[in-house]
Amino acid sequence: MENPTHTLWETCLRTIRNNIAEDKFKTWFAPIQIVSYQENVLRFGLPNEFFHEYLVQHYGNLLYTVIKKVFGEDIRLEYCLISANTDKNNKPVAKHPEKEKVATESKKVTPAEETPRIDDLNSQLNYNYNFDNFIEGESNKLPRSVGQAIAEHPKQSTFNPLFIYGPSGVGKTHLVNAIGTKIKELHPTKRVLYVTSHLFQVQYTDSVRKNTVNDFINFYQTIDVLIIDDVQEFATLSKTQNTFFHIFNHLHQNGKQLILTSDRAPAALQGMEERLLTRFKWGLLAELEKPNKELRYDILRSKIRREGLKIPKEVIDLISENINDSVRELEGVVNSLMAHSVVLNREIDIQLAEKILKFSVKTEKEPITIDHILKVVCNYFDVEMDDILSASRKQPFVQARQVAMYLASKYTNLSSGRIGILIGNRNHATVLHSCKTVEDSIHVDKSFKAKMEEITKLLKKRQK
Repeated sequence: MENPTHTLWETCLRTIRNNIAEDKFKTWFAPIQIVSYQENVLRFGLPNEFFHEYLVQHYGNLLYTVIKKVFGEDIRLEYCLISANTDKNNKPVAKHPEKEKVATESKKVTPAEETPRIDDLNSQLNYNYNFDNFIEGESNKLPRSVGQAIAEHPKQSTFNPLFIYGPSGVGKTHLVNAIGTKIKELHPTKRVLYVTSHLFQVQYTDSVRKNTVNDFINFYQTIDVLIIDDVQEFATLSKTQNTFFHIFNHLHQNGKQLILTSDRAPAALQGMEERLLTRFKWGLLAELEKPNKELRYDILRSKIRREGLKIPKEVIDLISENINDSVRELEGVVNSLMAHSVVLNREIDIQLAEKILKFSVKTEKEPITIDHILKVVCNYFDVEMDDILSASRKQPFVQARQVAMYLASKYTNLSSGRIGILIGNRNHATVLHSCKTVEDSIHVDKSFKAKMEEITKLLKKRQK
């Protein structure tokens, strides 16, 4: 006997198929499995987290509109991960499946996009950022431990404010959201608010325009745990800083927790009022450093496990060795691997990883220095360094000296005068003459041109 749920789903698929390209349909809708349909909740099984995010972002409106038309207006959607070697009782992708309806409908304005109301607080926390997936390592052990202590006892914390700083992509936003999420879990009545400095500035500007600054300040003074991300963006905004100063004072004096992040330490914040900088140092300054190789490897393994992926150890090793700037870049490479694997229907192997890394890793070339130029030239012409730097007019020494000056002029940012001083204490006119002599020889002497090409190749080996 035919399953009525699957009959309805087939009806949905036919409609969807008529509205998108065939290759898109096969890639993003054919793999979907119906897990269950009970009490107006339709549960899908999806291959991995990336598949879920892409589906909702690009086809969410279409999917929900069609399903609502076929299954009924009250339908709610829920997703879980289905891997090749697991059954259909896998864990849900989202902890709050009721929010999927909002995510797939047309975007709605959230309270954080306007000045929040006291009686309707949305914490604006990202619940995907938690302590479970914030992997501990040497570079983040202190701020992570302090963050957990604050989350467990927010009223008794001596780390107030907690000022977390570090370069972009090392996990500052993840950590502060994890703290806020844990506080809401352990202390659900606490009024926790996460807000970026940019949004705070937008809200403040809007309150000035509407003449509601007092309401704006009063709202923020009702918060129990205030998390401000990227506080360095307050620099030079004197009126915003002044308003934040009063909010900060009120919360701190009343035992409320403040958590701030910045891309640099307070001492390096230019354009910030001294009275704010002083207060930033009242509690604990905790630096988040770039993850070392061991931590990068652990982060990759954790993400891969959460996504339900199978990635060989040699691929994980390759990524952890080559991506060393930020956690965000690590996750970006894994997302790229997933996308290529799904769209191209191929296994994730070392060849695919190398292809992704080729376009993901920033390879900074080591600068060519005048010392290196002199060494390469001396070795090539078989002369001593002292001979090039001397006043000797012997032809082999003169030619080597002129070539060194030419290469220094071409491959360094040094002025002619500086090059002359470093190569035998000559003046800039000598350097200009040498450069012209070499250029003329390159144009008229094929043998000399070939020699210069060989020297240049030797020189550039340093940059690899």
